[in-house]
Amino acid sequence: MLKRLLQLNMPIGQSIFLWGARKTGKSTYLEKHFPNSIYYDFLKTELSLQFSKNPQEFREEILALSEQELQKPIILDEIQKIPVLLDEIHWLIEHRKPAYFILCGSSARKLKKTGANFLGGRAWRYTFYPLVYPEIPNFDLLKALNAGLIPSHYLSSNPHKTLKSYVHDYLTEEIKAEGLTRNLPMFARFLDTVAFCNGELVNYTNIARDCGIDAKTVQAYYEILVDTLLGYYVMPYTKTINRQLIHATPKFYLFDTGVTNSITKNSIGTLKGIEAGRSFEQYIMMELMAYKGLNDLDFDIRFWRTKQGLEVDFILGKGEVAIEVKISDHVSKKDIKGLVAFTQEYHPKNSFVVCLSPRKRKILLEHGEITVLPYKEFLTKLWEHEIINK
Repeated sequence: MLKRLLQLNMPIGQSIFLWGARKTGKSTYLEKHFPNSIYYDFLKTELSLQFSKNPQEFREEILALSEQELQKPIILDEIQKIPVLLDEIHWLIEHRKPAYFILCGSSARKLKKTGANFLGGRAWRYTFYPLVYPEIPNFDLLKALNAGLIPSHYLSSNPHKTLKSYVHDYLTEEIKAEGLTRNLPMFARFLDTVAFCNGELVNYTNIARDCGIDAKTVQAYYEILVDTLLGYYVMPYTKTINRQLIHATPKFYLFDTGVTNSITKNSIGTLKGIEAGRSFEQYIMMELMAYKGLNDLDFDIRFWRTKQGLEVDFILGKGEVAIEVKISDHVSKKDIKGLVAFTQEYHPKNSFVVCLSPRKRKILLEHGEITVLPYKEFLTKLWEHEIINK
């Protein structure tokens, strides 16, 4: 078993929500770290039906627990399946101290749609991510790009088959089962289009035309992906300068490289070429997002792009760190014109090129400098809080 970085720093009496996409390892983590907790798994049909029909029985069971049993958090897995239980949990938090709960699920969207009780700020929020660099011994980049970082996929001897099953059984059937969309074939076409446009500027009108639906439906489908933690918007970085910038149009990244490549039926044979470069950029985005979330940090992750085509992949914070990702073992100044322009105009504290270079280098500019980092060195520095920590 791989050691996960997430730390649930919850004192006795403090409830939490733990959200994360399916199969990222939430249940395994909870079973390992809270072996003596009372555990309710609502994937069990009989249990789900019991409390859906008679939610008061859950309250009655918790009231029957001893003070010693209440010293451990009570775990409810797949809580989004029974939104009505949140009212009972709210009551128990208020009246059955020190009862406290870990409410685990893959999506808060169903709870939001039903107007469920989110406990009025009484529960802290944590997010569970796919595997990240420090969690993987002998990390293999090519394997990560193809198989993705969902644990069962990365560790599988046949990731192609497990990914195909995941995409079909979860990203379509489970979305339907949760009642998040009624038109499954249309959503599946939308998902195909999103995967092919992964990491690009979002154009709702073009996607709507390609899928045969209206732009409002496209926006609603994107919201489903965000609410189920299957993807992330990245907004443009803006600051008043003398260039024409793209101000409002976001980019969108799916949450896992393996899922993206499975949907698009891409297989990356070598760390070269356009498709490998797109997956590498997506992977670095995933690491940045997980680093921010697991360390409970507040910095923005944005991109910079001008109407003239100059671009920087990621801008962190308020412009303190600029990052360009290149699937190349040798990067020259002409390969990073966007990063050069951004560095000279905005003067970030640090500008990095993350690439396959075997050694670290410095590129000196007239106003500023750019550090070329091998990707493993960049990731090590990131997780040791040397890239950004705020």
